[in-house]
Amino acid sequence: MTDKIVIRKAKDEERFVLSALSMRSKAFWGYSPEFMDSCRAELAISNKDIANPNRHYILAESEGKILGYYALERISSDEYELEALFVEPKYIGQGIGRRLIEHAKYQARRAGARFMLIQGDPNAKGFYCAAGGIQIGERESDSIPGRYLPEFRISLEDEKLAHNAYKKTQQEYLKKPFKDKNRV
Repeated sequence: MTDKIVIRKAKDEERFVLSALSMRSKAFWGYSPEFMDSCRAELAISNKDIANPNRHYILAESEGKILGYYALERISSDEYELEALFVEPKYIGQGIGRRLIEHAKYQARRAGARFMLIQGDPNAKGFYCAAGGIQIGERESDSIPGRYLPEFRISLEDEKLAHNAYKKTQQEYLKKPFKDKNRV
């Protein structure tokens, strides 16, 4: 695999691949099979989801391999919600998630958003805080009644700061070789 990573819009026919990636990425955190079964419907991506003009599915790939993706949805004139961000387990910890969230922030800001909301997995709390998120509360899981997940808000108001963070992330990836844990 090369160090060239392309970020692009997901295609309708990739929804099954992205749905399966979501399940593998969620399972990475050691959830039980019963828990994962409870999440299956929520993590599945339909053609209706992909066709929704207010929701954008963006993926990162290298040499034809999908490394991760995010879904971003407009919820008001100045807010977007990061509906999903999942990374293929063998690439977790290699900066793919960081690159995807910086891209999401940049895209939301370009579209006029002032804020990005995120309902995150408890295991990703440090990741979202490092990306500028501030925990503003908790929201009940759509998959598991009675389970509450942290909710974060990222301010996108400083356009120059958001743009520079995105550009810096892009430049860092051009300098560093891509690490594949499975390559000898």
